Amino acid sequence: MALEHLSDVVQRCQAIKDESFSPEDYNVFLTAGRTCIEQGDSAQVLSILVDEKNKNIVRCMGWNLLGPLVQILLKKEDKNLPHCHAILSYLLEVCSPKELLVGLLEQVEDTDSGSIAETVTLLLQPLQTVLLRMGIKKASSVGMALSTLLSQVARLPVPVTKEQEEDDVFGLCRCCTALLEFVKPFVEEIKEIIKDNNRISEDNELRVELLKFCMKSLSEPLLGVHLKDPDTLEKSPLREFATEILIILSIIGESLPELLSRNILKKKEVPGFLEEEVRYPKESLACMSHLLFVDHIAMDIFPAVFSPVFVLQCNMEYIELLLSRTEESHLLKGLELYEKSLVRVEDNSLPVDLLELKTFFIVPQNIVKVMTLCPEQTLRTKGLKVFQLSIDKFNTEAKYKFFRGMLKTSHHAGVEGYITKNIKNQIDFSLKPGNGNEWFLGKHLLPLLRLVLCLSQGPETDLLQNLDRIMESLNLLRYMLIRDKEWENETGIWTELYKIEDNYLRPLRTGLNMSKAHYEAELRSTKENRRKSKDSKTPVCSVSVGNEELQHMTPEMQIQVLQSALFTFDLIESVLARIEEIIEAKDRPS
Repeated sequence: MALEHLSDVVQRCQAIKDESFSPEDYNVFLTAGRTCIEQGDSAQVLSILVDEKNKNIVRCMGWNLLGPLVQILLKKEDKNLPHCHAILSYLLEVCSPKELLVGLLEQVEDTDSGSIAETVTLLLQPLQTVLLRMGIKKASSVGMALSTLLSQVARLPVPVTKEQEEDDVFGLCRCCTALLEFVKPFVEEIKEIIKDNNRISEDNELRVELLKFCMKSLSEPLLGVHLKDPDTLEKSPLREFATEILIILSIIGESLPELLSRNILKKKEVPGFLEEEVRYPKESLACMSHLLFVDHIAMDIFPAVFSPVFVLQCNMEYIELLLSRTEESHLLKGLELYEKSLVRVEDNSLPVDLLELKTFFIVPQNIVKVMTLCPEQTLRTKGLKVFQLSIDKFNTEAKYKFFRGMLKTSHHAGVEGYITKNIKNQIDFSLKPGNGNEWFLGKHLLPLLRLVLCLSQGPETDLLQNLDRIMESLNLLRYMLIRDKEWENETGIWTELYKIEDNYLRPLRTGLNMSKAHYEAELRSTKENRRKSKDSKTPVCSVSVGNEELQHMTPEMQIQVLQSALFTFDLIESVLARIEEIIEAKDRPS
């Protein structure tokens, strides 16, 4: 019945010479054609379509059959596949390229998440054929096609393991490989223009669309991909895709060094500034930088003319962007890019002027967040390693000002303790013969020590929450009193000692005594309540440690926590007592 309807509408339309077919004609042609294809009558449909008398009808209406054709071709098991392929080939040859483009892109857009890879790889060749038929006015259509395709490819999960990439379980690898084949003739066209003219206009429409494709590919999917080392995976489609994207950028006239340094060299007020930001998205450039300096991709077309310090400055904005994200893959890339940018820089060489740049202030803050808040242990460990590496690269004055800034802004006892340990190392280095400097000895050191040797809330300071900072500060003070003799006083610590006693040691002793007395009383009370309780597994009291209630613990658990806190107080007291002994020995008549 459907085949009869299709034959009838085709015969009726043959008599219409000016191709002014009615909406009803279109509707019957589509409905009957769809039904025939779905019912397996594709051979008969093909014979009707290729009849020379029906060429005008096919040119006007044929593209409507793309939907049912694509659905049959995606199933692959249908016995009529050869006929369906032949129908598609004929439609691509006869129908209007613009209508075909719209129809094909509709199929790409409407695909469900489970068949993205199959749809994209099936339709890339037909799309390329259609676009090449458009001649010199195809640029905007190429851009529309690339944008639609990449939007779908970006929905595919990224392979994490070597095995996932080898097996291409999500289809991302074959999509990326097919995309490279898809854009090849358009890249070649730009290459020929440059060859003939020795240059190309930045506003060439096809060039601009290819640039957008490269930038979008860098942000999605490549920014979320962690490429495998060639030693781990010799043939990596994703590494090949990343390499080709950077090569395409170079072919179409984009200088990789200029792209890298765009954020530093660009003027602050220029016409079209917003357009430039859209044309060169920061996320894309961050991915490009990671590919260059971490994955070492396309480094053969990247001239080594920039100094390590300049490369670091260029990369800081990208590092900041990556470390401001919450995705673990982006955080890892930010840490890797920072590490690779730093290792090329000579130790103790970065000048203090760099700290005036916004990124050199924000990046350490972001690393602190990774070190203290990230749930992934490997990232926290990596963050600490890179944080220390960045400290090592600053010169003496920059280290001093960096430490001062971190002590004022970190508000985290562990970080402040770590900074204090670094200050101790710098003082130790400065006290060695030939290493004296004005920043970690004498008058400049004392203001820094005041930031270290202080209690935020005096005797009321929570000693358990601030344990890391307190222990490191006491260790620093003990070290200085032992290492820097009173008659030498190179650090100035002996001149400052009376202030340290008044503002730090005595309040700390008071707070320590108060805390110990409080926890000892709580421990006695808990033990007494346990004796009175018939069921030792039932909580019978409420204890607070570090602002957290312990009411959900059994008495045994509460006792263990309280004893641990008292042990911690004993640690603090042992170092404090040693410092007090040193001070008393100084005041004792010889």
